[in-house]
Amino acid sequence: MTNLANQTGDNRIIGHLNGSNNGPTVVFFGGIHGNEPSGEKAIQDVLLRIEEEKIPVNGNIYGIRGNIEALLAGKRFLDHDLNRSWTVENIEKIKNTSEKELLNEDKELFSLYQVLWDILETEPGPFYFIDFHTTSSKTLPFITINDALINRKFSKLFPVPIILGIEEYLEGPLLSYINDQGYLSVGFESGQHTAKEAVENSIAFMWLALVYSDALKRADVKGYEGYYLQLQNSAMKNASFFEIIYRHPIDSKDQFSMLSGFKSFDVVNKGKLLAEHNKRAVLALQKSSIFMPLYQSQGEDGFFLIRRIPKLALWLSRVLRKIRMPALLPILPGVSWADKKKGTLLVNKRTARFLAKPLFHLLGYRNRQINKNEILMSSREATAKNKMYSGTWWYQK
Repeated sequence: MTNLANQTGDNRIIGHLNGSNNGPTVVFFGGIHGNEPSGEKAIQDVLLRIEEEKIPVNGNIYGIRGNIEALLAGKRFLDHDLNRSWTVENIEKIKNTSEKELLNEDKELFSLYQVLWDILETEPGPFYFIDFHTTSSKTLPFITINDALINRKFSKLFPVPIILGIEEYLEGPLLSYINDQGYLSVGFESGQHTAKEAVENSIAFMWLALVYSDALKRADVKGYEGYYLQLQNSAMKNASFFEIIYRHPIDSKDQFSMLSGFKSFDVVNKGKLLAEHNKRAVLALQKSSIFMPLYQSQGEDGFFLIRRIPKLALWLSRVLRKIRMPALLPILPGVSWADKKKGTLLVNKRTARFLAKPLFHLLGYRNRQINKNEILMSSREATAKNKMYSGTWWYQK
């Protein structure tokens, strides 16, 4: 193992394994939220074992610490959420601000940004970016992805639920920024913050990811089948696709209290009492499954609601994207290109209501309202570097 910590002047790099053979570059992030140390521990465990057992590596494997100061303090963040800061505008602002004026998370972001682009500019592809997280509530392990087909195809290899569309509700996650650059990026939520199983699930996921990306050969990984079963059993054999249909936002000044006992993927009926927000009852708007209910003091998301995506809808969306059906959308009234190269559309709100959000989702578009009359629709397919991954076994599967 090549430990770069001394070279960078901090402990940003957990480790770097540089294989003798050509292969992918696989990058794991742990501790983007400082109260979520399971990913960091898993990365340390797996990299150390690869080194000790002299397992042959193809390409490069990186382990990167996220919010170092928050990890030391055991807090989600110190000044603001590092995983809500990765927008082009914010990055440019940080780059043009003196270091003395930067808040803790601004400094952390700039350091991560430099490491990220150093890897992208010096290492060969294909690139795989995986960000480890945990939740404040009990949960099945699950994957979150931006809805690009390269992310879907790779994520389907893992025996856990897959959540689509989180980028529509959150601004500035690290993986959304990476996905905007066209690279495969996957978030893995391994369990509850303090649960032993969260570390075990992260370790299992990391081994599988290294095999699936061809960074390691399956035959060289002792206990491979056990790692697969670990995730499959922890997920209770639930490997369905879900989409987010509602987010309950909260402000740092708000009084929010989730009712006790909820865990992710619990089914709730319409009208079910879920939480109290500023002394008002919060009810489920429709029958759905609750997702990431908040049981900690820091956070901007009270809870989400999700629903299962039918297999037919997944198949149809894949077919329509492959025949480039989304390219025909601008011929519709009220729809125009905001940026054709980036695949972003401007959609009149009346048109959006007429066509319905599920249709845009089917074609790979997620929305952000920019004013009273228009919605900005962004497609991950337009920027995805599909050619980079077209030669991989899982892409051709």
